Amino acid sequence: MVRELDHWIDGRSVPRGTQRALAVEGPFERSVVARVALGEAGHVELAVRAARAAARGWADRAPVDRGRLLGEVARRLRERADEFVSVEVEETGKLVAEMRGLLNVSADYFEYYGGVVRALFGETIDLGAGDHAFTSREPYGVVGMITPWNGPLTQASRGLAAALAAGNTVVVKPSELTSSTTLMLARLCEEVGVPAGVVNVVLGTGPEVGAALVDHPDVRLVAFTGSVGTGRTVAAGAAHRLVPTILELGGKSANVVFADADLDRAVAGALAICTGAGQQCAALSRLLLQDEIHDAVLARVAERMRARTPGERLAPMTTEAQFEKVVGYFDVAAREGARLVTGGHAVTGDLAAGRYVEPTVYADVTPKMRIFQEEIFGPVLAVTRFATEDEAVALANDSDYGLVASVWTADSARALRVASRIDAGQVIVNGGRTGIETPFGGYKSSGVGREKGFESLRWYTQLKTTVVSTR
Repeated sequence: MVRELDHWIDGRSVPRGTQRALAVEGPFERSVVARVALGEAGHVELAVRAARAAARGWADRAPVDRGRLLGEVARRLRERADEFVSVEVEETGKLVAEMRGLLNVSADYFEYYGGVVRALFGETIDLGAGDHAFTSREPYGVVGMITPWNGPLTQASRGLAAALAAGNTVVVKPSELTSSTTLMLARLCEEVGVPAGVVNVVLGTGPEVGAALVDHPDVRLVAFTGSVGTGRTVAAGAAHRLVPTILELGGKSANVVFADADLDRAVAGALAICTGAGQQCAALSRLLLQDEIHDAVLARVAERMRARTPGERLAPMTTEAQFEKVVGYFDVAAREGARLVTGGHAVTGDLAAGRYVEPTVYADVTPKMRIFQEEIFGPVLAVTRFATEDEAVALANDSDYGLVASVWTADSARALRVASRIDAGQVIVNGGRTGIETPFGGYKSSGVGREKGFESLRWYTQLKTTVVSTR
């Protein structure tokens, strides 16, 4: 059945009527799975107006009350897990097991921020007798949130949970290619008692809906997750109005393996490039191997990649444009002289109707090659060898991006030394586990601001200083 998707504004569905609609084709057979209303600036105006009207009442609620509602959102998400998982798998192509994990992460965001917001407080400042000074953290008001196609439920949950906990109201523009679960989440928020107007969803494209949201005078903070190019456009629009932004952009993350590392764990870690078919900004897509273990690790990684059978253990590309982009990089790599170790083609045969590509490994990749420098956003590893620690750090930092990095070594001093020298917002040593509690964001072209963790609440609030004379 084809889902008909309309906007969600001020607690009700807004039918598109004679509006244009986009037919969205799923990644498995390229058949239509949804028709999405293509909104305009007028819909953004309605949504922002509703969010502004609800802002004071929502901000005035005690944090504990907001937190309890967010906890109820988490509970309902888990109750309806099968429904959310089924819809998002159909639209994005994610493996069911992966999506079940992401559903739990989405619920965790609401639980976490629903509880930790009680610890959001300011400080007192000693000015001496006669004056009392203190700081407090206050919501911005209306937040404009633009989310990507590769993780619609988790990305919306991550931003919404923090923004709502902090007392903001939100207008979300999800990707027009994967809008269903964001709409379902907005409806669920209202079902548990979040007031009408606090969460609004306007469907449509970036040039029409996204731009109108960034430009709206009543939107006081813009949170965007997506490509660097679009992020620059969003930042420029917000800067024109002197509005702050949270930008979570692309990555070309380095995975550095030294010869003394636990190679079994390092090889397993390299296979993370296949999670979500590599359609993750945090994907460790550059594998840097020290000379002594280069050939052995490369062979083991390639063998494990071949075992990631498309369809069973590897998801398809979510969008047609992304499928064509990844296939195009196979041609780029061949022209530039990278050595193909495994993969390098679109999948044929029984799965040809879907947007599947082979899990791919290239060796002998140099920093001058595009597959070393550019974000491919697919299950493609670019492997480069290094000799020394200094060379490893230089290679890791030879990128416009700085989102994530990984270091594998048995030498704890070197691990900390290398981690401190790599220009990335998050460095993972020896497979350390990250979670919703760990702040996430980038250096350089990978973005501005932080999502996840308590730090996110600071980005979704503004600081006020109050000074009272007691004389």
